[in-house]
Amino acid sequence: MILVDLQWIAVFREKNQQRHYTLYIQRMADVVENFRLVEEKIREAPARFGISPRTLPKIIAVSKGHGLEKILPLLEHGHRIFGESRVQEAYAKWPALKEKYPDVELHLIGPLQTNKVKEALRLFDMIQTLDREKLALTIASAPEKIDLLIQVNTGEEPQKAGVTPTSADRFIKSCRDDLHLPVKGLMCIPPVDAPPGLHFGLLRKIAERNGLKVLSMGMSGDFETAIALGATHIRIGTAIFGERSIAP
Repeated sequence: MILVDLQWIAVFREKNQQRHYTLYIQRMADVVENFRLVEEKIREAPARFGISPRTLPKIIAVSKGHGLEKILPLLEHGHRIFGESRVQEAYAKWPALKEKYPDVELHLIGPLQTNKVKEALRLFDMIQTLDREKLALTIASAPEKIDLLIQVNTGEEPQKAGVTPTSADRFIKSCRDDLHLPVKGLMCIPPVDAPPGLHFGLLRKIAERNGLKVLSMGMSGDFETAIALGATHIRIGTAIFGERSIAP
């Protein structure tokens, strides 16, 4: 009886392993295919919008809320630019991955608390959410230096982080000229109920008059509009990875 039970357990384990492997292969195919579809839409942009192929944006694959079973297929496919929203979640996934894939470029795209600055500077290659003086001062006092984007709250939404459009010029000057921070550009998240093009256009104007080259704008639902208006980076999560598998 015990022998039969052990044999049944062995068969069950083997079938379970096969099932998980099959699911992994399917997820790998889905993620890579989704990524290719996004790439295809980007390649079509010059003909659709009359822009130069040399200005096409980089894809930041937003892996927040997704496990290794979805991230690894994209790494194995060759993609290297990823975005995370939380420092703690990123530390649970990326130190080992960056050791295996040392050319990964990891962007912090979520709010950053000042008490997490040291950890963020050690792990991330760019912080896209510089949005207030206290955070700027904390980053400036740290020995590590990484590229920064200033988040602009183009819709002036009270629940959303970012400097207002009217205070953006002053904040950019303070960060860049007074604190000597490596500010490379701007980032925005338009209101969900507003035409995104108006906000992308506003962000572009602020960047142009301040001599900033990097524009991180556009997500899964509006990245084509962002491309037409000059995005250098687009942040794509759901369109590549599907729904999140890790609870927020």
